[in-house]
Amino acid sequence: MSQARFRSGDRVVHAGQPEWGVGQVVGAQSVMQNGQPTQRLTVRFERGGLRTVSTALADIRPADSVPAFAGRSGQGGGSDAGWLQELERGDTATIMRQLPEAASDPFSTLESRIRATLDLFRFTGSGGSLTDWAAVQTGLSDPLSHFTRQELESYFQQFTVERNNHLKKLAAEARRKEPEILRRMAAGAPPEAQQVLRRADG
Repeated sequence: MSQARFRSGDRVVHAGQPEWGVGQVVGAQSVMQNGQPTQRLTVRFERGGLRTVSTALADIRPADSVPAFAGRSGQGGGSDAGWLQELERGDTATIMRQLPEAASDPFSTLESRIRATLDLFRFTGSGGSLTDWAAVQTGLSDPLSHFTRQELESYFQQFTVERNNHLKKLAAEARRKEPEILRRMAAGAPPEAQQVLRRADG
């Protein structure tokens, strides 16, 4: 997946696992995988710990090339100063319930917006999943250093309302324009997303 070449010391993110935060490459090895040159990287992520990944399979990107999950620039996954400055300028609840650009970008295909929205159902309002969600939303490596668990639970409930309403809106658009895409994607959707789609039908 990744075309870039990485070296020890490079700061990277795993685009498929933004909740891991920014990582630093601690080892890079050139290897062949399925006859293609690739790299095996050992990366120490802020929240994901030490991981070994193949750039042929994982979407690894330079940390400075990827905007934060909800479109906040300058976060890079770990800069608390940028988050706090933005927080001072805006409404915390609005920031916390904001959907990622991939789910709402009108220039993206309907299928990619639905896929990005369905991907948001991987987060739940409890345990580590809640703090993973908060880390992705805020760019903070430790959201509990700025919020109580109860605050995060409340913000997550607001986020799920936004997420569910957005999925209903996308489903209505798909029913009008591309019903086959909706049927195909709904079949493989997480149970909670399927429930939202059923309620949207009724």
